[in-house]
Amino acid sequence: MTTRLRRFVPIGVVATAVDVGAFLVLAGPVGLIVVVADAVALTVAAATSFALHRRVTFAADPAVRWVRRPFAFVLVAGAAGVIDVVVVRVVVAVVGWDTVAHLLVAKLPAVALAACVRFVGYRAVLFGEVRAALDERRDQPPAPGTRRLSVVVPAYREADRIGATVARIRAELTPTVGAGDVEVVVVDDGSGDGTDRAARDADADEVVVLARNRGKGAAVRAGVAVATGRTIAFTDADLSYPPAQIERLLVAVEDGWDVVVGSRTHTDTATLVRARRVRELGGRLVNLCTHAVLLGAYRDTQCGLKAFRSDVARSLFARSRIDGFAFDVELFHLAERDGLSVREVPVEVAHADRSSVRAVRDGLRLVRDLGRIVAHGRAGHYDPTG
Repeated sequence: MTTRLRRFVPIGVVATAVDVGAFLVLAGPVGLIVVVADAVALTVAAATSFALHRRVTFAADPAVRWVRRPFAFVLVAGAAGVIDVVVVRVVVAVVGWDTVAHLLVAKLPAVALAACVRFVGYRAVLFGEVRAALDERRDQPPAPGTRRLSVVVPAYREADRIGATVARIRAELTPTVGAGDVEVVVVDDGSGDGTDRAARDADADEVVVLARNRGKGAAVRAGVAVATGRTIAFTDADLSYPPAQIERLLVAVEDGWDVVVGSRTHTDTATLVRARRVRELGGRLVNLCTHAVLLGAYRDTQCGLKAFRSDVARSLFARSRIDGFAFDVELFHLAERDGLSVREVPVEVAHADRSSVRAVRDGLRLVRDLGRIVAHGRAGHYDPTG
């Protein structure tokens, strides 16, 4: 168990024990009516929980900011308390309240339901708070770097088209970004088919070769580590998103945004070729699943076109741990933890005819990786390194 989990579990147990214990004493030996006993027990337990979590548990964790929001805590705890009291009153009307067993039968389901209400309520409060922080652009000095833009292209078995990809990126961006100011970094994700040689033949500025296939997250991480641009973007090797629009993300980063992400569901997005219906549905389900980890209401977490200030990119990827499909979600999670500004922009989508994404396989991996993101956060692995 992690340090935070070792702190959280005992405090949760203590607060629940205070609630149940006080209820049994007040409704039993003391003789208060059940509703009053439950209300008093809830108040004492809530005060205990708030005080202990504020002082001991997640003081700096963005997922529990409610410990620094007494009004929000009281509001949500009050709503959960009403649910608790109502459930207890209904159950005791059916089973009675003559024995400790009767009281427990009434109290335990009430505790469980109230806990669900608190979870939903606190997250609803945090959605608004985090979204406001993400939407706040700040004036900042230029990011470090020797070129204006680096484009990282993760590639797996793309020997037949990586040359055309490199040439098109350079051709579409050089006229607007500037000659010599566009760096193309190709990362061969253990392809073994000559992708690296094809990228060098196409005059990619940097070619990184991973010894084995590790996943898109690992490939982008390796590319960011060697990129020299003040803004670092990444896009897919199949150019599902025409590269000229990277300029839109570049301008937004230079305008003061820390992270700029493409959104395929933005109201201004243009889709040149529609994806298969199953893939579109899968994308929506993925976005829904991310609410288990993310607090911001993002339109599209999995779009393969994103850009960052170079210093932000290095900080995020230095702490990232997910190599596969969910690495985008991890980046959003880290941005939330760091209080970074995030802007979503519409993209023009031209879906390619082949993809390495498999709905069932990657869906299961996504669920697994979402759990890993939560575990890494609780273990402190995402804390700033310095």
